[in-house]
Parts: sequence; structure tokens; C-alpha cells
Amino acid sequence: MMRKMHRIQRAVTLLLGVTVGVLLAGAVAAVETIRQETTLGPVQLKVAVSPGEPVIGDIIKLELSVLAAAGVEILMPEFGEALGRFEIVDFAPSEDRTPAGETLARQVYRLQPVHSGIQSIPPLRVEFVDRRLGQKQAPEGLDAYEIMTDRIALEVAPILAKDAPLELRPRHPDLGRRTTTSERSIWIALAVLVVVALALGPFAWRFLNAALERRRRQSAFEVARAELDSLLGGGRPTAETMDAFYVKLSLIVRTYLEDRFGLRSPELTTQEFLTEMGRSPDLARSHQNLLQNFLEEADLVKFAGHKPDAEVVGTSIAAAEQFLTETRDFVRVSDVDSEPARV
Repeated sequence: MMRKMHRIQRAVTLLLGVTVGVLLAGAVAAVETIRQETTLGPVQLKVAVSPGEPVIGDIIKLELSVLAAAGVEILMPEFGEALGRFEIVDFAPSEDRTPAGETLARQVYRLQPVHSGIQSIPPLRVEFVDRRLGQKQAPEGLDAYEIMTDRIALEVAPILAKDAPLELRPRHPDLGRRTTTSERSIWIALAVLVVVALALGPFAWRFLNAALERRRRQSAFEVARAELDSLLGGGRPTAETMDAFYVKLSLIVRTYLEDRFGLRSPELTTQEFLTEMGRSPDLARSHQNLLQNFLEEADLVKFAGHKPDAEVVGTSIAAAEQFLTETRDFVRVSDVDSEPARV
């Protein structure tokens, strides 16, 4: 008899445990997802929001489902409509047909609350037009029917509980900084590098300057050659374009002289430049004579209105090309002094 009573007690206890578990699970499920359902005529609207009790930083899933009878046109809400208080992380719309011809439209939002506290998702509005035979498409004076959800209230919990102690503790005492053997080795290596850099600095500086100067002069030739090719690509000048042609041609040569040999050619008159050129140890006498004839011919065209024939134009072009080519790899006297000594 006693054994039978124990069995009955255990069965009752187990039944109570199962019942409590089911009730707790239902309560948890109740807050996990908030659901709403609204029906208007041939349209059924469902809303699901999860989790029902989010914590700041959680992603909130908002799913709007609309089921409409065949022949009913659905107009879903615009993207982000009435969701301005939430940051929209993702949005996925879709539309399907059921075997019965019904339209099933969905909009799934993934939202993130910006602030904790009481928040709410405003009502969402869905419009539809009833195009079924014999049915009124829309209310009188309106373009479509409207069906709206109810406002959904959410309490977004902060990360810290309301009763969490906000106690500021004093900082730990300073234990001081220890210098390890590896750190001492690094400082010694840096000191050695500084001494070496100070010793070799002047030589490295002269070598770098010489290399940069050679590169600059090489670039001066490439720039001048490219501009000359561009000018000649337009064909030989006519009587109307003769002046502009010689202005450009002489400017190319003068700019090259400044970049290549350091002569202030563009801003000087021809006579001033010829005087300065005569003092330069970098230009051979043949190149000086070539430049003098070239620049004097260009001045006649630019300032005296001279119109040279095709042979003279060809001679001027050939002189410019000859000068560029022959001085491309010419070594300036000053460069010999700036070269680092070689052992």
C-alpha cells in the first residue's frame, strides 16, 4: 500500500513539473515574439517582431506578411516608412503565389535600436485595390483601401541592469616601468645607427642630389621631346599659324635650356640670353651658334612679321631636334664636381 502511495506521489510531482515547464515555456515564447493579425475584406495582414524584449545592441526582426485573395492588387509600404527611430540593417521583400491564386507578399526588416528605453514600431499601412469581378475597387473618392497594423511597443533594455552598482574604484598603484635586455639592445643599435648616419650623411646627401639632378635633366629631355612631337603632329604651319608655331617651338627649346642647363631662358630676351649663354661652360661653341641662328629666326617671325618658306621652317625644326638630341647625355661641368668620390 505504501509503495503504491509513493508511485502516486511521484506521478503527481512529475505531472506538476511538466505543467510548470510548459507554462514557463509559453511565457518565454510569449516574450520571444510579438505577433499581430488584422483582416479587412479579402486581405489578411500579419506582423511578427522578435525578440519581444530586446537588449540594446540586439538585432530586431520585423516581418510583415500580407495574404490577398486572387484578383486583389497589394501596395506594400515604402522602404523604411515610419521606421526612422531604428537603424535598418537589412531589408528583404518578396512576393509569391499560392496554389489557390492568392498573393502572399512579405517584407522582412532587420532593425537595430539606437537608444534603450521605451521604443515603438509605428503602425504599418498596406493599401490594396479589389479588382475582382463585381467588387468595388476602392472606397468612394479614394484610390485604394487601407489596412493598418497596431503600434507595437518595445522596451529596449540597457546592457547594465537597473540595479547594477556604478562604483568607481581607484586605479592600481604604479608599479613602474622595467627596462628589459632586449630594450637596451634596441637603444644601443639606434645610437650606433645615428652615429653612422651622421658620419655618412654628407656623402649620401651629395650622391642623392647628383642622382636627382641627373634624373631631372633626363626628364627635361623627355618632356621637351614629347612637346615637340605633339607640335609637329599638327603638321607644318601655314601663313596664318606661322607666328603661333614659332612661339611654341622657341618656348620648347627655351624651357628645355632652363630645366637641362639651369639657364634662365624663358624670361630673358634673346640678346640677354645669348649673353648669358656665352658665359656658360656647359654649352659647346657649335651649340651656341646653332641656338643663336635658331632664336634669331624665331624672333623675325614673332616680332617682325616674317613669313619663312617651307625650307626655312624645316631648318628651324631640324635645329631644335639636333640640339635636343646632341645635349641629351651631355655632362655639365658642375656635375663633375658634385659626383661623390670613388675609391
